[in-house]
Amino acid sequence: QVQLVESGGGLVQAGGSLRLSCTASGIIFRIGAMGWYRQTPGNQRELVATIRDGVSPNYADSVKGRFTISRDNAKKMVYLEMNSLKPEDTAIYYCAADLRPRPWSGAELRYWGQGTQVTVSS
Repeated sequence: QVQLVESGGGLVQAGGSLRLSCTASGIIFRIGAMGWYRQTPGNQRELVATIRDGVSPNYADSVKGRFTISRDNAKKMVYLEMNSLKPEDTAIYYCAADLRPRPWSGAELRYWGQGTQVTVSS
């Protein structure tokens, strides 16, 4: 069974910084893309940033230049460094990983974390 667990959310003033972390655990053969998504009440979950080995990270236009995604394959972790935070960044942030649990698993499956709240006060 695969689990993704996020940490690092919290309350911060506008202009401040937070660092989110996500750890993947369980039966994992290979991890492809990892990423961060966010969701606010009444809205669909939206992409924040994704990262995959050998490919430049992908960012939502709204966070370019402020957020940085990185990963540590050995630790099966993905990070999101968030700077110059704005009130509109307030959301639940979800970690996602596209992975193959076993060598014979076939196509990658997407797994989600439980989410971590980020609140930016004005």
